[in-house]
Amino acid sequence: MNLYKFKNKKALSIVAGMMLVLSGSIFFSGCKREFLSPDPLSFYEPTATFSTESGLQAALAISDRDLRSYWTNTAANTNSVVIGTEYMFSDLAVYGKTDVDGNSVNYNFADNLTPTAGAAGPAGNDGNYINHFWDETYNGIKYANTVLTYVDKVTSLSEATKNSYKGRAYFHRAFRYLALVFQYGDVPLITKILEVPKQNYRSTKKAAILDMITKDMEFAVQWVPDQKDMTETGMVNKGACRMLLIKCYLAIGQWQKAKDLADVLINQSGYSLMRNSFGTFYPGGEPKTWPITRNVIWDLHRPENKLIASNTEVIMGMPNRGAQSNIAFATMRIFGPALNNGSLKSPDGKNAEDLYARNNSNYRADLDYGRAIGRGIGVFRPTSYAQHGLWVVNGIEDNNDLRHNSKVGNWGRMDSVKYGTNTTTYRGQNLRLYHPTTGAILCADTIRCWFDWPHYKIFIQDVEAEANLGANAYAGATKGSVADWYLYRLAEAYLLRAEAKFYLGDAAGAATDVNELRKRAGCTQFYPTVTIGDIMDERARELYLEEWRHMELSRVSYCLALSGKPDEWGNTYNVDTYDKTSGVDMSGGSYWYQRVVRDGGIYNRGGVTSNNRTLNYKMNKCNLYWPIPNAAITANNKGKLNQNFGYNGYDAGTPRWETWEEAVADEDKTE
Repeated sequence: MNLYKFKNKKALSIVAGMMLVLSGSIFFSGCKREFLSPDPLSFYEPTATFSTESGLQAALAISDRDLRSYWTNTAANTNSVVIGTEYMFSDLAVYGKTDVDGNSVNYNFADNLTPTAGAAGPAGNDGNYINHFWDETYNGIKYANTVLTYVDKVTSLSEATKNSYKGRAYFHRAFRYLALVFQYGDVPLITKILEVPKQNYRSTKKAAILDMITKDMEFAVQWVPDQKDMTETGMVNKGACRMLLIKCYLAIGQWQKAKDLADVLINQSGYSLMRNSFGTFYPGGEPKTWPITRNVIWDLHRPENKLIASNTEVIMGMPNRGAQSNIAFATMRIFGPALNNGSLKSPDGKNAEDLYARNNSNYRADLDYGRAIGRGIGVFRPTSYAQHGLWVVNGIEDNNDLRHNSKVGNWGRMDSVKYGTNTTTYRGQNLRLYHPTTGAILCADTIRCWFDWPHYKIFIQDVEAEANLGANAYAGATKGSVADWYLYRLAEAYLLRAEAKFYLGDAAGAATDVNELRKRAGCTQFYPTVTIGDIMDERARELYLEEWRHMELSRVSYCLALSGKPDEWGNTYNVDTYDKTSGVDMSGGSYWYQRVVRDGGIYNRGGVTSNNRTLNYKMNKCNLYWPIPNAAITANNKGKLNQNFGYNGYDAGTPRWETWEEAVADEDKTE
């Protein structure tokens, strides 16, 4: 099975041409992103048509490839990645850079997060990629619409082949609209490449868009081939379509259909959970410093093993490798603690962890933490809940869970790290947070420099640094590294089926699905029954940095409101009002808000002092949805888009399309 790639120069030239034609850009370079920043509401018809199968393949190749840009980005920013925004708007992580403006962690709509400010793009501040999600998502929709517009004009193709292309395009469009409606609420629905500019869009209701993409994905499941019938991986396959359709069924309240389709995906689609070690064992960056005892969870998350044929759990992955196509993914730098930082001291007052290159006379292989776990800078740090409370089941912290197991090397604990600076008398001893005699705290910046982390998820071999004996800053994936990532794997199907069973009233059956993942992870604690909170906890344990955490919490907030089921605290939600509240108190709001504030543990609790600065972490109930960018609203100058509740410009009377059919019928009307 080959990794998905362009097979010839003709395909490459078509891709390059598409990027020019479809975006209206006059500049193209493989390292630039100008073509990813179009005005999503003013699409022009391409000047070149796609009259051959190669053209369709090129459009879908861009769509497949660009899925990666939601995790990392082609700007090669080593201080942040796009997926981090989804996590700092969740219960699992917060922005950790304490050397920036203290208000950068304040998302209260009245203060910073507004339609015109606080939502930076790829060139903006390190932590916030909200506008990138908007631009990149509509860009992906554009490429999908290109295929759907032109596929029937390729007369050389059979109907079955045309339908398979349509199905893959539907997947890309549905994947992006599912994200849009749970990140932004009611948004413009665009389903075609237009012949003339359109500047009179109106928003379409979330429920209507969900109805449309569900219908589209039912078509896709019928026509897109299985992975076993394909020669390459990294392309949309039937398993991926089934996974997305399950999410669509959940989002429209079709619990039984979601459960039945999950049965098919789990039991009849040729996939199975990986339960034993497999593939190639990669012992980490420096085994003398950070030894790894081989285990299935470590092997499952080695980028080199994610897309191999023997991995029966991967449903769809995103290839990210090779000197020409690799996108930098500085996971260790961005998600790891800042050890090499003057804020972290030894008891004798020296820097705790100066990192030495291998050609430095002070180097010791048993203390090479830069190479073993990376030179982290703590841009995003796990919440206290993600580090500790999340792993408590039945009142017991299950440290046998391989996803939280420091003995095998999967989970990183600060007190497992040893002092490495050559001038301290404590060199080689384990780090301490407090002075052994005075009790004084030894870390001036506990937000950025002192936290536990999922080492098995963020470790990626840094090829460039490994080849340089003078390097001491290992960041993660660099040019030449293998950084393949999961889009979907079977573990999530178990969790989606558990969710469907929960809404159907079968909490014990839902527990059975959750426990399958716990068995695979070597846990000793299992659920006799589950709440929605238990299911979301297991998602957090299993899918950290894979799922879009904010978006999934938003989706589940809507599903809970549709179902009438209570959350783990006994709250129930009204589908008409759960997303129409604001404020920073604990009364009302959505399930997302309850999780972020209760489990996040840092928002809306007063200023937090670290690194001699006070950071005011705030999250508002209305931040469930991000603000519709003002640039999109003003560009649509012949119509009015809906702004979300709580933000400047919100107007409850703004007209919206009630059905997707109405929105589609209006697309050709420019006045």
